[in-house]
Amino acid sequence: MSRVAAIDLGTNSTRLLVADVDNGRISDLARETRITRLGEGVDERRRLLPGPIARVRNVLTDFRRSAESLGAERTLAIATSAVRDAENGEAFLGEVEWSYGFATRLLSGHEEALLTFRGVTSERTLEQGTVIVDIGGGSTELIAGGRDGIRWRDSLDIGSGRLTERFLHSDPPTQDELDAAAAAVRALLAERVADEIRSDTSSAIGVAGTITSLAALAFGLDEYDRERVHGSELSTDALEEQLQRLASVPLDERRGMRPLDPDRASVIVGGAVVAREVLAYFGLDKLEISERDILDGAALAAAELQEHEEGAVPPSAHTCC
Repeated sequence: MSRVAAIDLGTNSTRLLVADVDNGRISDLARETRITRLGEGVDERRRLLPGPIARVRNVLTDFRRSAESLGAERTLAIATSAVRDAENGEAFLGEVEWSYGFATRLLSGHEEALLTFRGVTSERTLEQGTVIVDIGGGSTELIAGGRDGIRWRDSLDIGSGRLTERFLHSDPPTQDELDAAAAAVRALLAERVADEIRSDTSSAIGVAGTITSLAALAFGLDEYDRERVHGSELSTDALEEQLQRLASVPLDERRGMRPLDPDRASVIVGGAVVAREVLAYFGLDKLEISERDILDGAALAAAELQEHEEGAVPPSAHTCC
């Protein structure tokens, strides 16, 4: 058995999982999510900006303390869309590795999809014809598979934050903006998802903060309840209802909607548009919700790391920002 910490340096949030991993089984000790918006401005400027970097570094200081206090033997920090797309992304990761002592891994879109599949299937076997939908801040991963493993996977360069920055400029967004955002998602799905995959898909599992937040809102929870959300189903009608509700009010009012994290309110409409269009594209009327995701896959990968060895300063570790 290994006690590990996994950190997901996402476009919208920074998350921690400390867990015991034993023969592929994950036993949680602690989970934490902070909305840090690391990808803020990356779509336009192609760089990680000083403000978001500072927010993430402050959170990583807390996460390292938590991991150490719980006795984690090794820590793996994974980075996805925002870091992948930024010119200074690798330098940022080098600085993280040097400053905090974490092993780091910059994932390609395909690697992100693979690690998500691994996390989702850590406690279950998928039925044939299932597609996993992971809506992040910068990208959306789609993984089609079943009992025999992954059949097809892709990373679409559009997520809740990116869609918001590109299309949803008004507060609240106008119908024309919402229509343009939806059209962009539909066009990308039509371009990247083969007809064979589309026709063979009979069910979907949704993961990550956008989808779990929409489910919690639909269930009318006062406080977020991981156990209530995990394994539940979100119908397309309920999803549409939440999209219309969220898109009809200004950001300040959205921030007060329980149990939505106020810091996620600025991008939740964009994420809901992606979710709706993905389900419509595959002709599905519901989405199963999973709390197991890429962070769990990262915990499994962390357990496979070699014992940490001190080394030289990573390239560009002091030239990130």
